[in-house]
Amino acid sequence: MEGTSATTRPKTGVAMTPEERIAFDRDGYLLVPGVLDPDEVAGYVSVVDRLDERHQEAGVLGANGSLHELSAVHTCPELAPLLDHPGVLGYIWSILGWNVHVYHSHIDVHPPVTGEVPFRFEWHQDGGRQNREIETDPRPRMSIKAAYWLSDVSERGRGNFQLVPGSHTASRIDGPPRRDMPWPDPEGAIQVTAHPGDVVIFDRRIWHARSINRSTITRKAAFFGYTYRWVRSRDRIPTDGEGFSPVQRQFLDLLEDVDGDHAWGHFPERVPLHEMLREAGLLDPTVEPLRP
Repeated sequence: MEGTSATTRPKTGVAMTPEERIAFDRDGYLLVPGVLDPDEVAGYVSVVDRLDERHQEAGVLGANGSLHELSAVHTCPELAPLLDHPGVLGYIWSILGWNVHVYHSHIDVHPPVTGEVPFRFEWHQDGGRQNREIETDPRPRMSIKAAYWLSDVSERGRGNFQLVPGSHTASRIDGPPRRDMPWPDPEGAIQVTAHPGDVVIFDRRIWHARSINRSTITRKAAFFGYTYRWVRSRDRIPTDGEGFSPVQRQFLDLLEDVDGDHAWGHFPERVPLHEMLREAGLLDPTVEPLRP
């Protein structure tokens, strides 16, 4: 799939192809190249750099000068266009449907690491307590994440996103009895390589981890997790709701609860993404979350 300029994409995004759906269901992730053009990448890098500088001046950066800031749009409203970027939005509603919001997001900056690092087994599935409190096997998908790459991770060893393709259907993987006990990576693990402006979309259940950045390049990325509106958000809601599009307001939990809808989607005509897809003729009776 070739990257397409944002100016040529409809606001709704484009439905994922049957081949992409097969690949996502099989592998648990997709690499979408060229979602952001170089100007967009430069603009968002400047936003992230300003945030990083503020944390550095305040002396609150993490280990090795890293930054892991939750609630991306609450922290940096300039990142709001990434919520419903037309290069990503089509994948979100193709997989989850229209009754969704962003429940979890973060901005990550990881400078190069030199010297020894205490071992910690970081392989995990997203979702936290969902993985212990929902009794089905395999666990339900519940959410997907979009990772926007703002730095060049086109080579291994740059803090790449690691995952085990196809592991989203496995509730457990082989791991150590203690996280600080040295242990090999899971069988079949890969480091995903991507260029600035590429996006990785992945099923929350896929077993994944961040690798150590041993390069000379600072790793920068922004992650947005999408789930159903009836799942409680982890993110802080922006206090100023002005300036966001209707779909961005939906994703940020800024819609008014009219007549007891309570985010259950009982009134589709009041949900901006549903109406956008309906008007564009993109509701699909063959996909359960998109049935008209």
